[in-house]
Amino acid sequence: MVVSMMQFVIELPEITSIKEKRRIVKSLKDKLQHKYKLSISEVDLHDSLSFSMIGAAVVSNSKQFGESVLQKAIRFVDLESTGRLHDYSIHTEFF
Repeated sequence: MVVSMMQFVIELPEITSIKEKRRIVKSLKDKLQHKYKLSISEVDLHDSLSFSMIGAAVVSNSKQFGESVLQKAIRFVDLESTGRLHDYSIHTEFF
């Protein structure tokens, strides 16, 4: 079993309330989960208005497949989301 994981920080510069931030983050998580079949969660920066750290994972039988799915998801976040992608990392574990 191969678990590929990613973590990324997205900046949401024009957010004025935590409620608005959570709505945008939830929408992004739902889109990524539906489109790429990821397990996904906001993992840090919960109280920040301007930033959100999101973690996601996919289980597969191939490192190449898992990492390619995560690369596509990162491209989606970079091109389609209302925020700006600041930093991301992808890591794979074998079990």
